[in-house]
Amino acid sequence: MATKVYALSTCPYCKMARKYLEENSVSFDVVEVDMLTGSEREEAVSEVKRLSGGTSFPVIEVDGEVIVGFNKPKMQKLLHL
Repeated sequence: MATKVYALSTCPYCKMARKYLEENSVSFDVVEVDMLTGSEREEAVSEVKRLSGGTSFPVIEVDGEVIVGFNKPKMQKLLHL
């Protein structure tokens, strides 16, 4: 199961989502968008907009399905927790 988290280092909901994934032993990649610079940052922001339709964080992608924000019920469903 491929899980990717687009987050901001200062976002409390991003931290909650990451903590929840870690507590449930879910393997995931994280992109700290605000820590990127230049074209890397532009590409990450474009990807967040493409996935979510906006710039809210976190954006969690699970096997092509997208969760915007810390939505625990949707995370549980998509991750089979």
